[in-house]
Amino acid sequence: MENTYIATFQALGALGLLLGTVGLAAVLMRNALEQRGALALLRAVGYRRGHMTRMVVAENATLVGLGFLAGAVPALVAIAPVLLERRGAVPLALLVGLLAAIALTGALVSWLAVSFIRRLPLVESLHSVSE
Repeated sequence: MENTYIATFQALGALGLLLGTVGLAAVLMRNALEQRGALALLRAVGYRRGHMTRMVVAENATLVGLGFLAGAVPALVAIAPVLLERRGAVPLALLVGLLAAIALTGALVSWLAVSFIRRLPLVESLHSVSE
């Protein structure tokens, strides 16, 4: 009976992780697209493309980091009784792997969004600032 509950919670956790990762990608892409006008303005006043890329990726990394904290702290509180009962016998490699996969996904989506924005014509992006 216990294995059924564990399998159910693992399946629900995997679904939540998948949905959260897709949501993360959508938020990061939307954030970068909303900044298109501001980035075009920075480019017009002399910022280099590399500076803008680092700025947007750093901002998105901050969002991903805050999301990690907002998700990891409650998750640790939720599983603390099991950790204490099993004396820390949990698959840490899987946990670290999942967190690394989420971080890599965030970085990849951020980079893709910025590279897409960098290809847009500067004049059209500046025109969208005035609207």
